[in-house]
Amino acid sequence: MSFTKSIITFLASLLGLNIVFTQSDFESLGETAFALNTNISSDCKINFALRSRYYLYQDESFNFENRQIDLVHFSTFSIDYNKSVSFGLQYRFRESIDGGSNELRVTQQFNYTKKREGLRFGHRIRIEQRILNEFTIFRTRYRFALDFPLKGQKLDVNEAYFIGAVEALLSMSKSIRPEFDQRTTVQIGWLLPHQLRLQLGLEYRFEAFNLNTEERLFVLTSAILKI
Repeated sequence: MSFTKSIITFLASLLGLNIVFTQSDFESLGETAFALNTNISSDCKINFALRSRYYLYQDESFNFENRQIDLVHFSTFSIDYNKSVSFGLQYRFRESIDGGSNELRVTQQFNYTKKREGLRFGHRIRIEQRILNEFTIFRTRYRFALDFPLKGQKLDVNEAYFIGAVEALLSMSKSIRPEFDQRTTVQIGWLLPHQLRLQLGLEYRFEAFNLNTEERLFVLTSAILKI
């Protein structure tokens, strides 16, 4: 387990984080995803994804434990060359895995991107309705992200790229007090032949920091195939 702890500590240093592994409100999870993207027309594209989330560190000890599986769909429609709207459906399986609530999530999204030479940055606004067994959570999210190739101004096959993002979230429900979350993400990706992208990164979350802050470090791995 000391090796795993060293790996997480090293990766966290990339975010400038100083993780104290003895704190009871800290957890580390992994999330692995496989996504398929395809263009229906010049103005419409769809995305399907399968995601698995699992615990790596909880209750002040390292262990591997499955948490949930997500099935995700997004349809995106271009407004013009740098603006788009998306509509998404997601179903989360938790009840049969760790006893948590299953969830149906409905998402509406607006995305604005701009590119300057090799640097691309974007603003994303999401409104979500998270329908759980006992109640529904209404969540608003704003994300600022940027990405760029690590070599030159144009991304070519077999080259790497960087993605960074910060996101603020507000969750509200009749059953719970409003919660504010903040997320910071860094990822390194590689464009491989046949329109396949592999990505590896970290996401650090401060959840419900206006109430009783919980800190979570996510180790992210994903494969994205465009067909």
